[in-house]
Amino acid sequence: MTAKTLASLSVLSLLLVAAGCSRPVTITVTEQIINPNYLGNGVEWDPYDEAISWGGALTDAQWDTLYRRLDFMQPQYVRCMINSPFTYYTGTGYDDGRNADALLKLLSYCQRNDVMVVYGEYNPPTWEMKGSQEWVQASVKHLNWLVEEHGFTCIRHFVIFNEPDGNWASTNGDFSFWKEMVARFQAQMDLYPALEGVSIAGPDAVIDYHNPSSAYDFTGWLEETVKQVPEIGIYDMHAYPGQRYVRSGEFQKTLEDLKARVDKPIILGETGYKYFSDPADSSLAKEYWKRVEGHPYTKGSDCNMLVYDAFYALDMPLLLMSAMNAGFSGAAAWMLDDAMHSSGDSGRTEDVKLWGMWNILGESVFGDASQLEPRPWYYTWSLMCRHFPSGTRIVKLEGDLPSGVAATAGILPDGSCTVALVNWGEKDCPVRLQLPVSVEGYSLTTYSTALEKKQIANTSFILPAQTFAIFAKE
Repeated sequence: MTAKTLASLSVLSLLLVAAGCSRPVTITVTEQIINPNYLGNGVEWDPYDEAISWGGALTDAQWDTLYRRLDFMQPQYVRCMINSPFTYYTGTGYDDGRNADALLKLLSYCQRNDVMVVYGEYNPPTWEMKGSQEWVQASVKHLNWLVEEHGFTCIRHFVIFNEPDGNWASTNGDFSFWKEMVARFQAQMDLYPALEGVSIAGPDAVIDYHNPSSAYDFTGWLEETVKQVPEIGIYDMHAYPGQRYVRSGEFQKTLEDLKARVDKPIILGETGYKYFSDPADSSLAKEYWKRVEGHPYTKGSDCNMLVYDAFYALDMPLLLMSAMNAGFSGAAAWMLDDAMHSSGDSGRTEDVKLWGMWNILGESVFGDASQLEPRPWYYTWSLMCRHFPSGTRIVKLEGDLPSGVAATAGILPDGSCTVALVNWGEKDCPVRLQLPVSVEGYSLTTYSTALEKKQIANTSFILPAQTFAIFAKE
């Protein structure tokens, strides 16, 4: 392969498994394109709907902290979901501006920074209203208020029900009902010229889940959406795999199978880890429940107590590599901030959804200033966002990586190259990269217990055990 041929490629990717790590590992680009237009990576960032009821609406200083951290991350897309009873639904009517300050600040940040937003509603105002045309009209009117009146053209896609396949959703897995509602929402959106650039995202179903009340499992939901719901502009699924499932490569195969069934881009609208269902993850599950016991602000009903750990800073980019290599077009991590939700959106501060990169209200509402500090996975996920921007292409690589090592690499739209690697094994791994560009001005940033960055004169380096690394040009 010539340097000229290599230079024509725009992203490299790899997730290979082999045995041993006794010699330098070489990673080489091929011309086999997996995805011609990667949309990018990001986070779930919801507008703190419950903070007002907690007496803790964010201060300007707290917003500034969020902005600085997101500036470092450079998310390429944000999934932003609201709960209408905390926002535009008053209980007796509708008010677009009700409790809207946080939502407007959030979307203003995305608009300023050209961040694609997948926006939507978790559920209707009440479950009894799930088929109400009044709700359809009010919801779409609120969407238009954001796009037309406030100019938030960053909103590109709209989710009408969160996880409609779930038995926890108002839809309770009724595909036919969801399909009908998509058509009704689309017809209402068509009445607003400003919404021409907004498409519905779906099915928003959960991978590896099957509601007994539903005619379809997760694969069926996606297949039937492709066949029966032409209104969908981008496919999205949710994924909460276990550690063994991802590290074994099986999760990537599941994603590859889903990608093969679609005819438009597909993203992970939510993703994180649940260490419960696989016996191989039993020690992690045991530690999870140990930490839940007696916790002052979560009961463990919907959280991940292991987001504090260094290994989670390896697991999350590894999950992302699986999605990139499988041909998905992006992924949003669940979630940015503990302060966004309580379990069931009940408003109870003693049972929050502890999944985030921090808790911005840790001191002011929860009385624990330590929760304000970024957790390890913020740094590695941020690097995967900022160094794989929208507009890249994903291709396969050839190499012979040892068990416990994965890599993803890319040539960005500006012509520079990025290579990200994870070594979750117990041995250091010498790596040699064969890249199609000059490495002048590049650096190697690693994360084990802290970010470390150094200039590098060539493409050979040691990838330490239990370490994330990214080779990029700043």
